[in-house]
Amino acid sequence: MTYRAKGRMENLEFVQFHPTGLYNPAGENPTFLISEAVRGEGAILRTKDGEEFMTKYDIRGSLAPRDIVARAIDKEMKMRGDECMYLDCTHLDEHAFTKHFPNIYEKCMSIGINPMQEMIPVTPVCHYLCGGILVDKMGRSSIQNLYACGECTSTGLHGANRLASNSLLEAMVFGHRIHLDLVERIDDLSWQDNIPEWDTFESKQPVEQVLITQELKELHEIMSYYVGIVRSNLRLKRAMDRLWILYRETEALYNDSAISPKLCELRNLITLAYLVSRSATMRRESRGLHFTTDYPGKLDFLDRSIL
Repeated sequence: MTYRAKGRMENLEFVQFHPTGLYNPAGENPTFLISEAVRGEGAILRTKDGEEFMTKYDIRGSLAPRDIVARAIDKEMKMRGDECMYLDCTHLDEHAFTKHFPNIYEKCMSIGINPMQEMIPVTPVCHYLCGGILVDKMGRSSIQNLYACGECTSTGLHGANRLASNSLLEAMVFGHRIHLDLVERIDDLSWQDNIPEWDTFESKQPVEQVLITQELKELHEIMSYYVGIVRSNLRLKRAMDRLWILYRETEALYNDSAISPKLCELRNLITLAYLVSRSATMRRESRGLHFTTDYPGKLDFLDRSIL
C-alpha cells in the first residue's frame, strides 16, 4: 500500500528463511516450525538415506547459522530432486525431548511421525522480511504523517541479516517512539473529512474464485523456484517476466470485478513479489540473506536498494 502511494521502500531482497519447517505433503499454511533449539540439543540434519550433509558446508555442521543451513538444505534438495531433508532426533533422550519440546512432539505425532523413532521431514520456509518501508529513527516514512513499525519496515536494525530478538525492538521500541512523536504533533495535524464512500461495484460480477486460486498457486511457485534462497540473474529475469503477466491479469480482475478479500490479497502479494524480485535484481553481490550465483562475492562498500 505504501509503495502504491509512492512511499520509499528499502532492502526488500533480504528475506530470512527458517531452515526447518515441518514438511507436510498434505499442505499446511502457515508451516509449523521445528525450533532451531532442537539442533542445539543435538539433532542432526540428514538426507533421506541417513547421510549427514551439513559438514560439507560448514565446520559447525547442523549448528551452523540459519542462513547457511537453509542454503545447504536447499542445495541438497535441488541436487537430489527431493522435496525435503530430515532432522534426526532418534538418538536424543525421549524424556528430555518431550519435556523441552512438547508442542513439536505433539505436532509430529499428530501427522503420524514419532520423532523418537523416525526422522522429521523438514524444508526451509520464508520466515522474516528484513527490508520494507523506509523509516527514520522515529518511525516516520517518506510520506507525510505516515508512520510504520514492525516487520513491514526497514529500520536498519537488521542490516542484511536478522538476529531473532531484533524483531521485538522493531515492534516495541519503534512503536513507542512513534507514540512519543505523535504526542508532540497530534494537535497540529490536519484532517481530511470529505472522503467519498467506497464504490462497491454492485453492478459488476464477482470474480471466479478459481482464477484467484490458480494465480496464487502460480505466484507461490514463481517465488519459490526463481526468487528463493539461492538466486541467479536468469531465474530473477524469468520471475520478473512471469510476475508482469500475473500483474496485468490481476489488475484487469481488480478493475472489472467486485472486490473480495482474496482478490485484494492476491494483488498485494504480486506487488510485494515484484518489490522483492526487483530489489534482488538491483543488488550485484551476495550479502547476508541475499545470495546469488552470479555475484557470489561481497562488495567492499555498503549499498542500499531503494525503490
